[in-house]
Amino acid sequence: MTVVKQKLLALSGDEAVAYAVKQSDVDVVAAYPITPQTIIVEKFSEYVHNGEVDTEFICVESEHSALTACLAAAATGARTFTASASAGLALMHEILYVTSGCRAPVVMTIVNRALSAPINIHCDHADSMVERDASWIQIYVENSQEAYDSTIQAFKIAEHPDILLPAMVMLDAFFLSHTLESVNVLLDATVREFVGTRKIPLVRSHEGKLVPFKLDPKNPVTMGPLDLYDYYFEHKKQQEEAMQRALQTIKQVHDEYGEISGRRYGNGLIDPYRLEDADIAAICVGSTAGTTKVVVDQLRAKGVKAGLLRLRTYRPFPSQDLREALENVKAIAVMDRSNSFGAYGGPIFHEVRHVLYDAPTRPQVVNYIYGLGGRDMPQTLIHEIYKDLQKIVKTKRVEKPVQFIGVRE
Repeated sequence: MTVVKQKLLALSGDEAVAYAVKQSDVDVVAAYPITPQTIIVEKFSEYVHNGEVDTEFICVESEHSALTACLAAAATGARTFTASASAGLALMHEILYVTSGCRAPVVMTIVNRALSAPINIHCDHADSMVERDASWIQIYVENSQEAYDSTIQAFKIAEHPDILLPAMVMLDAFFLSHTLESVNVLLDATVREFVGTRKIPLVRSHEGKLVPFKLDPKNPVTMGPLDLYDYYFEHKKQQEEAMQRALQTIKQVHDEYGEISGRRYGNGLIDPYRLEDADIAAICVGSTAGTTKVVVDQLRAKGVKAGLLRLRTYRPFPSQDLREALENVKAIAVMDRSNSFGAYGGPIFHEVRHVLYDAPTRPQVVNYIYGLGGRDMPQTLIHEIYKDLQKIVKTKRVEKPVQFIGVRE
């Protein structure tokens, strides 16, 4: 491994994302401000104003328009970026499906914020979890360093000719977006070489010619036309096939980036912590993993075989990797910072329990819904979760499969 030269900067999570986009040779950024994402596009607009990037910055009247502009630019072959949160992402909902259906590799940062009402500007994962079926790659980060690293990787993943799907990178509102951290950044030239130029695959046009898959008056093609039952099903199947191929591409791009940066996050899909011989383990996404690692270390010091699995990539869901990582764990707590109202537990719990149902040694699984609207998740509450897991191992019984923790009754 040859780790390249880097420099250390003090950046918030939002600033780290903006810096990564600045280095990634982006052609078009279209954006509309929404707390707590606004700093990302404000900071990038400063780079544009100062002449530090050669990017077309489009100020639009809504998030719906922001993603529409990015979709149109990506369809012409441009590298595009936007960012949003909460109600802004919800307003984009229609265009999320259009973007993935047109196979436009837009990259978007989501600063996870609760959905209203009541109005709340703080962190939970409801906004991006709502979009888990929109055929976007979804990567959740633990800290600002990973936000920087993952944003750069996202361009290379989304634009891979075998993938051509849009990608979201999620970071927790305020816990990361507005908190200053030490972030190691690569040199501009290194990032540009890593992401490269966008390669446009060839497709056969209506005239029977092989032409680049982009909107070009010289080589007309149609994107997103009326597509009834005679072809729609096949096109959706192709999106699913691309999503499954993305599992290997995410690993590959993650490893390539690790070779030059010296930083790795598990295998790019899952990031296990002290899981090799664990009897009990928690599963979570986002910044809560950092606090949970501290609790795991404290329990290990007391002789408790505790571990953690941080789910880094949520879409595509890394079913096989997760199953293998947890094959010897006896009891698992799935921590959801969002709720699937009216269902049996939170969205991550649904996925994990489903994947483990056919495991050769099926562990006991319990769900904890926590931290909605930005409520803190202190070490004391995480200790309660692991204490419950120890009890489950002893009794071999889950008394209450779905629980809300840290809420006033």
